Amino acid sequence: MRSPRCQLPFARLVLVSLSAGILAASLAGCQAAKPLPPTATRPYLEASAADMQWFRQAKFGLFIHWGPVSIKGTEIGWSRSAERPGRQGKGEVPVEIYDNLYKQFNPTGFNADEWVATAKAAGVKYLVFTSKHHDGFCMFDTKLSDYKITNSPFKRDICAELADACHRAGLKLGWYYSQPDWHHPDYRTENHARYLQYMHGQVRELLTNYGKVDIMWFDGLGGSAEDWDADNLFRMIRSQQPGILINNRAGLPADYDTPEQKIGQAEGGRPWETCMTIGEQWAYKPNDYVKSLKECLHVLIKVVGGDGNLLFNVGPRPDGRIEPEQVDRLKAMGQWLQTNGRTIFGTRGGPFIRDYWGTSTHRDRTVYLHVLGWDEGRVRLAPVPRKILSAALQDGSPVEFKQTAGHITLIVPPQRQDPIDTIVTLQLDRSAGGLKLPALPSGSLAKGRKASEADTGQKEKDNPTANAFDDDYTTIWQAFMRQPPARLEVDLGSDTKIDRARLCEILDRTREFVIECRGSDQEEWKPLARGTTIGQSRLVRFEPTVTRHIRLGILKIDGNRPAQLAEFQIFAPVQ
Repeated sequence: MRSPRCQLPFARLVLVSLSAGILAASLAGCQAAKPLPPTATRPYLEASAADMQWFRQAKFGLFIHWGPVSIKGTEIGWSRSAERPGRQGKGEVPVEIYDNLYKQFNPTGFNADEWVATAKAAGVKYLVFTSKHHDGFCMFDTKLSDYKITNSPFKRDICAELADACHRAGLKLGWYYSQPDWHHPDYRTENHARYLQYMHGQVRELLTNYGKVDIMWFDGLGGSAEDWDADNLFRMIRSQQPGILINNRAGLPADYDTPEQKIGQAEGGRPWETCMTIGEQWAYKPNDYVKSLKECLHVLIKVVGGDGNLLFNVGPRPDGRIEPEQVDRLKAMGQWLQTNGRTIFGTRGGPFIRDYWGTSTHRDRTVYLHVLGWDEGRVRLAPVPRKILSAALQDGSPVEFKQTAGHITLIVPPQRQDPIDTIVTLQLDRSAGGLKLPALPSGSLAKGRKASEADTGQKEKDNPTANAFDDDYTTIWQAFMRQPPARLEVDLGSDTKIDRARLCEILDRTREFVIECRGSDQEEWKPLARGTTIGQSRLVRFEPTVTRHIRLGILKIDGNRPAQLAEFQIFAPVQ
């Protein structure tokens, strides 16, 4: 997986040698480099709509990152202290130690059927496993390398046992395979063509030796299609496994997008899958922070509400067992899905896109509102060009609602609200398919105003401060610094009377915050309000104040991730 702020453009070192036909001997169908035909004449570049159907319906998968590095409890691949061709930085584990960890790797507690049973109990529909990560170690019995699991004290082929267990249980199977290989001597050298021969050969092994494979999950760290000879690679993959799905990390769009460690959103109707850790590290980490059940479910619900899938990652221990706390969390998700799965599986996202209150899913004329945060007992929705016939909670009890040309209002008393997800089912007079209804304008005085990260003055490139003030709950601001305090400041432009703020967090991580202000002619900040948790949505009221500059300080946070917000809204008193 990716590491933040370390990507460099890949050097174009190697592909002139491809025309010499070095790959031809061992890669059936590969040819010397030449102009490629139009995409329309290369159907192997993307799966058919019929092949994508199960993925669209599945919604929930289990990702597993595992290897000898679990002995050290450091990040897989990235903690190896050696040069990374095309990338910056080195890890903390000396290479002579890292590369020899497999000699003491003997995970006698590994049981593929137990892993699959945990996956099934969680309600997931498919499983993706790291057959080879950036460190080059192979968790399968490849014939092309000695750096593999069957040369460890364990001696067994992990991929073979896992594939058999998935097939027995009817769980769809995917292989993660890293094209970058920092252990291989030819990778990104003048002999890179020889490395491509090795890489294509290993992918062929994974697709011919383990029965039906449903997903090929690449992780090319930004490499181009040329870097991996992806056209020939895809052609070989589709010939070996008709109907297989391929993600977008081999330099070609392929079948679906893969936003990482964040909740994605639909782009032009393309399928997508958020890959995210249940803890904070991809591989095993002792005493790793594990997301609460509420966080886990909110991630799943928001992803599905955005019409995507969630690939949730665990990192097993050195002995082969998945962390008990992670197992408990997965099983609790499965219990929730046993009751509420019809609002997740087989649905499509929308029609109401993510808002301060939560998100929605639908199936034909039935819309499921997943209300994750309340605004004092009520929710206001954008108008829908359909008549609402009824509104009810999961137990069938009716929900009070009012539908006008301008908005929809739902009222659920606190005693009937669920602490994790209050699901309101709307029955419409016609299908909700094809509708995409934006959030209502918030009326925030801070929308579009000049903002900055107050302590550093720096900006997180991918998730800038402006995202907290755009009335768009699908974008996020992420603090530049990993640890609090993080202070987000906005300038209203002139002294303005305000009396409340709304905070919308991505995950339920904040444990202490303060809202402060200062006027145009003031230097000292004065507190307006303090609080502990934020969560999906929190409306904070304070005494009416005339001020210009507003600052949110996130002072304490669970875990070791930067603070994140979807929205920081400021309001004037209601007249």
